[in-house]
Amino acid sequence: MGLAEGGLTPSLGLLRAIKAAVDLPVMAMVRPRGGDFLYDASEFSIMRADAESLLAAGADGLVFGVLDATGRVDFARMKELVHAAAGKPVTCHRAFDVTADAAQALEDLIALGVKRVLTSGQQSSALLGAALIQTLVTLARGRIGVLAGGGLRANNVAGFLARTGVSEIHLSASGSRQSAMRFRNPNVPMGCDVPDDEYTLRMTDAAEVTAILAAVRRA
Repeated sequence: MGLAEGGLTPSLGLLRAIKAAVDLPVMAMVRPRGGDFLYDASEFSIMRADAESLLAAGADGLVFGVLDATGRVDFARMKELVHAAAGKPVTCHRAFDVTADAAQALEDLIALGVKRVLTSGQQSSALLGAALIQTLVTLARGRIGVLAGGGLRANNVAGFLARTGVSEIHLSASGSRQSAMRFRNPNVPMGCDVPDDEYTLRMTDAAEVTAILAAVRRA
């Protein structure tokens, strides 16, 4: 949900549809808005309520991240959400990538009992952040999973896995398709900078996912 913003809290209808369609564990993101990961009291209250609703609707785990204004993991609020997960696995998303000290953030997440951390190595893509990702795998020492993501594709994933030693990858494999709308009003953007973007829909490319899986299996 919300690929253009890096992922947002899914609707309960979407979660239920995915659960009905696949046999894999489904991890649901708790992120009430795009932008930074410093949340006020009302936003955090929404996150707590969303976490409870997602779990009640069948989520097998939760994905979230909360920081303080100094760029550190907000230990107290993260602890609340980990507790709300009621023993189900928790992943810290790419809020980790905008922490001030990656090594300290990793230790904080381990202390919180977070199962894995999603990271692009604090760069715009996992390829650019590969050196840090490799370091994080070493620092983790099996205490937390390092889930690498950001710009991984079928033509680069094998080399990336060999270099970093990660055992899990994340991808949106995003592509786009044109809207089926024949009538278009280019003068009314719904929050996009470029009005025409209202008629270009971002979506996960199933063919790219298949190609990446094949590349991973070969590797």
